[in-house]
Amino acid sequence: MNIESHIKQVADRAGISDHYVSAWGEDTAVDSSTIIKLLFALGYDANSKESLVKSADKKHKTEVLEPVLVVQKGQAVEVALNLGVSARESDFSWQLNTEQGEVLEGYLQSQIVRDERAEGGALVFSISTELGFGYHELLVKRKRRKSPYKMTIICTPESCFKQEALQNGKKLWGPSVQLYTLRTQHNWGMGDFGDLKQLVAEIASRGGDFVGLNPVHALFPSNPEAASPYSPSSRRWLNILYIDVCSVPEFSLSKQAQQMVGSGEFQQRLQKARDSHWVNYTEVAALKMSVLPLLYQEFKTRHLDHNTERAQAFLQFVEEGGASLQYQAAFDAIHAKLSEEGDNVWGWPAFPEQYRRFENRAVGKFIEHNQDSVHLYMYLQWIADCQVNEVQVLAKQKEMSIGLYRDLAVGVADSGSEAWADEGSLVMEASTGAPPDILGPLGQNWGLPPLNPQTLRANAYDAFIQLLRANMRHCGALRIDHVLGLMRLWWVPKGEDASEGAYVNYPVKDMLSILALESHRQQCSIIGEDLGTVPDEIISELSDAGVHSYKVFFFERSNADGGYISPKHYKPQSMATLCTHDMPTLRGFWHCEDLKMGQELGLYPDEEQLQTLFDDRLASKQAILESVDWHGYLPEGVGRDASLVPMDGNLSEALQVHVAAGASALLSVQLEDWLEMDKPVNIPGTVDEYPNWRRKLTVNLDELFSRESVNRLTSRLTQARSGTSS
Repeated sequence: MNIESHIKQVADRAGISDHYVSAWGEDTAVDSSTIIKLLFALGYDANSKESLVKSADKKHKTEVLEPVLVVQKGQAVEVALNLGVSARESDFSWQLNTEQGEVLEGYLQSQIVRDERAEGGALVFSISTELGFGYHELLVKRKRRKSPYKMTIICTPESCFKQEALQNGKKLWGPSVQLYTLRTQHNWGMGDFGDLKQLVAEIASRGGDFVGLNPVHALFPSNPEAASPYSPSSRRWLNILYIDVCSVPEFSLSKQAQQMVGSGEFQQRLQKARDSHWVNYTEVAALKMSVLPLLYQEFKTRHLDHNTERAQAFLQFVEEGGASLQYQAAFDAIHAKLSEEGDNVWGWPAFPEQYRRFENRAVGKFIEHNQDSVHLYMYLQWIADCQVNEVQVLAKQKEMSIGLYRDLAVGVADSGSEAWADEGSLVMEASTGAPPDILGPLGQNWGLPPLNPQTLRANAYDAFIQLLRANMRHCGALRIDHVLGLMRLWWVPKGEDASEGAYVNYPVKDMLSILALESHRQQCSIIGEDLGTVPDEIISELSDAGVHSYKVFFFERSNADGGYISPKHYKPQSMATLCTHDMPTLRGFWHCEDLKMGQELGLYPDEEQLQTLFDDRLASKQAILESVDWHGYLPEGVGRDASLVPMDGNLSEALQVHVAAGASALLSVQLEDWLEMDKPVNIPGTVDEYPNWRRKLTVNLDELFSRESVNRLTSRLTQARSGTSS
C-alpha cells in the first residue's frame, strides 16, 4: 500500500473527508498536503508511512469498553465488549449506577445478544431495564481484574423541548437585537442588561413572545476593541461590559461609587459615550471598570466579611462555576494587570512566557498573590448572571412564551481564556471556517480552534454538555450558529488560506441526542442556523431532532424559476426572518447600500461582477414586489416597478407582515428595519475597513416605542401571527 492510500485510510479513521461537494455542485478533491497538516493538528505523526500507521493504531486502539454510549429512550441498550475469543463470559458482571440513584446489577452470561468475536467483532450484551433520562455510569467487572471497565450511558429524548405554546401551534414573534446597539438615557454608552429589561417589557406589552440576543459570551474586558460577539474569549461565561452598573445592589450602598459617577466630569464622559454614533468600547470599558471594582469592595466589606445570605449566594455560584470560572477570572485578572503595564496585550499569546498557560506555576502564584483581583472577576460574572436571570424572570412575569433567546457562537478565539486553559478539547493548530462559495470566493477563516471530536467522545461529551448548560441558562430558546457544525466543520490548517481546508466529521447523532436531553432539562427550545450549503442527510436529522430551521426570506427562492417561496410554505418548525446580522438592513438591501459600500471598500475589484450583482438585485426586488403583491400585502400607494420604488415605511411594513403571515412557528424582526436604517451591523470579510459590531440604533428605546408607525406595525405583526389579519 502506498503512502497516499495510508493517508486516506487514516483520514477516514480520523473523520477527515478527502473530498466535498462545492457550492457550485462540483465534487472537489482535498489536497493530500492539507490532510497531512490536519492529521498533525489532531496529534498523528505523519512524518512517514510507518510513523503514521503506528500513531493511528495507538490513537484508535480498541478499548474493551467504549467511553460513552448514547441511546434514545425506548431503544435497546446494547453494550459491546471488545474481547478476545478466549475470554470467558462467566468472568464478567455489570453494575449500573443511574443518575436517579438506583443501582442495577447483572451477569453478562445471561444477557448476551450477539457474539461476533470469531469474525473480529464484539461480544454484545443488553441491559433490559428501561433507563430514565440522564447520565448513568456502567461498570463492567472482570474476575481477577482490580478495577472495572467504565462507560457513561446517556439516555435522551428523541427530540428537543418545545414550549406549550409552540406545541399547540401558536405562532410567535419578537425582535432579534445586537444588545450593544440599544440606546437609552441611562446606559453607559452601549446597550446593557438594564436596557434589555426595558425592551422585554415593551415587546411583551405589544404581543411579542421573545427577544433574541447576539451572543453575550465573555469577550476581552482589557482589550475591549476586540468586539466581535462571534470571536469570544469564552462561550461559557458572560460579557461583563453588559452589566447595568447602577442596578448592582452595591451601587446604592457605595458612597465612593456614587460620588465618582455623580461628578461633572464623569457625567460628561457618560453623555458623550451615549451620544456617539458608534460604540466606543475603550471608553465604555474605562468608565465601567473604574466603578465596578468599588462595588466589589463594598460587597466584600458588607457581605463576604460577614458571610451574609448574599455572600453565600455568590459563594455557591463560585462553587458551581468550578475550574471553568477560576480560569476565566484568572485570565481576565492577568490580562488586566498586564494591560496596565504595557500596550497591545491583545490575548494570551502576547502574555509573558510564564503566564501563557493556565497550568503554569507562575499563574498559580499570581492567583495566590492577587486574590482580590481574581475574585473581582468572579463577582462580575455573578452580577452579569443575576442580571440576565432578572430579565428572564420579568419576561415570564409578562407571560412571554419564550422570553430571551440566546445565541451560541460556533467557537472561541484562539487568544482567549478557553484556549489558554484548554486541556485537549480544542485543536489549536487548525481553525474553523467555510469553503469557497458564490458570496465568498476565497472561503472564510474564522480564527476559531475547533473542538476535537475524538476528545469529545473520550470524555463522554463533557465539554459539549457544559457548553449547552451554560448557554441555556436564563432563556427560553437557544440559537446555534452554524448548526451544521454538529455534523461537520470546515477545518483550515493554521497559517493556510481558507480554501486549503477539509471537512472534519462529528458524531452528529450523539450530539443532537444530547442537545435534546439538555434542551428538556433547561426547558429551552432550539433554533439551528442552517444557512449555506446544507447536506441532505443533516436536514432530516435536524428536523427529527426538533430543531427549528432558519428561513431568511431573501434566500428562500424556488430552484425552478428563481421566484420567492411564499412564507406560507415555510416549514412550521422554523424561524423566519427578513435580515440577519451578516446582511444589510431591509433599506440597505433595497437601495443596494451593501454593494455600494463593498465597492468603496474594494471588496469587488471586478467591475463586471459588481454590475452583475446590481442587475441581480434589481431582478430580486422586482420578484419580491410581485410576490408580496400577489399575496395581497402590497399597499395601493406602493408602485409595482422595482426600479422606481424606494424602501419606505409602507413597503417595509408590508414585507414584515407578509413574512409574519407565513407558516413558521417563530418570526424574528429587526429594530433597524422599524427605524428604516441603512447601515449594517457587520460586513463579513472585513476587519479594519468598516467598524463592525459598533453601529447603534438611531434613537433611544423611549422614542422608538412612542412612534405611531412602530405601534401600528407591532399590532399588525401580532394579528398576522394569530391569523386574524387580512
